[in-house]
Amino acid sequence: MQVVGEYGTDLVPPAAPATGPPPPGPPPRRGRLRPAVTVPLWLVVIALLVVAAARVVIWDAFQPFAVLNDGTAFLYLPAWIAAVVAGIGRHWLLAAAALVVVAAQVVFMVPELTAGEPLPTWASGAPTLRMLDANVYEHNPSMDGYVRQIDALDPQLVTLEEATPDDVAQLDASGAMALLPYRLEISRYDPWAFLVASHYPISEEHVVYVYRRPLIVQLAVDLPSGPIELWVVHTVAPLPSSFSQWKGQLDVLDQAVRSRGTAGLLMVGDFNGTWGSRGFRRLLDDGLTDGAAARGSPFAMTWSQEMAPLPPLVRIDHVLTGSGLAVSTISTGAGVGSDHRDLVATVAVDRRHGQ
Repeated sequence: MQVVGEYGTDLVPPAAPATGPPPPGPPPRRGRLRPAVTVPLWLVVIALLVVAAARVVIWDAFQPFAVLNDGTAFLYLPAWIAAVVAGIGRHWLLAAAALVVVAAQVVFMVPELTAGEPLPTWASGAPTLRMLDANVYEHNPSMDGYVRQIDALDPQLVTLEEATPDDVAQLDASGAMALLPYRLEISRYDPWAFLVASHYPISEEHVVYVYRRPLIVQLAVDLPSGPIELWVVHTVAPLPSSFSQWKGQLDVLDQAVRSRGTAGLLMVGDFNGTWGSRGFRRLLDDGLTDGAAARGSPFAMTWSQEMAPLPPLVRIDHVLTGSGLAVSTISTGAGVGSDHRDLVATVAVDRRHGQ
């Protein structure tokens, strides 16, 4: 039917409004990271690639890299985050670069992480030596924390680095050292002071000086099962002002171990080095065993306690053993008033060693 309007024109009804969904537009862009994200991630990844390459090519040749290598366990963690973010954002080149860094960290860490091993069969039922090693910090105002620790642990051997005469006097006045009558003290008011106190007789005392500082306190501890040789170590830190000396001291330690051999050798102290340090790794290559790593505690960090709220992030204090000795237990202590946590260890001694 035709409808005629008032003026004789056809009236066409308006079109019905659309009720369906609008036509699809172009698909949203997914998997893209903004420059505000990618640029910082690239800067971090490139910096870590440089550090990793330096570890491979010029291991510890320059001071900044040596310090960074000490932090291998945590230094490369930002690359893991970058790899995940780049993967989610489908930035494949950035993800690949970050994964190279991740792979490098894994390769660097594998020797330490896989160093755990069962105790030697002879260690079952073997005589043991309870010991405490601590860098007590030369500016520590009070030894009360160490007094409490010694009273609680009743160690048979105590080895202290940076123990000034005032520190020793406090320990003696407390009575904590009464059962440790045999001692060797390097009496100094600087970080190169030492104290060795033993329940058992000591002999053959000798001190190795390098760069006019005591580096190794060497002595024999006459255990009932036979004597063992004890070396207490404190190197300088790998700071710009002392970096070459740090390397030189680790070289001296390496040469001394090679010359003597490792049989019956107990080597403890503050090495200012980790498994990321080339000089420290040489000592392990010489045949010494890192007690913490062997007992499955590679992350028992000892320094520094002055970065609160962060915990200690590097393990520069060590108990190393040669053949005939084995660390059966090891843990870190509070190190009250010091920038170092201390080490509490039980060392098993092979009866055949003293024969």
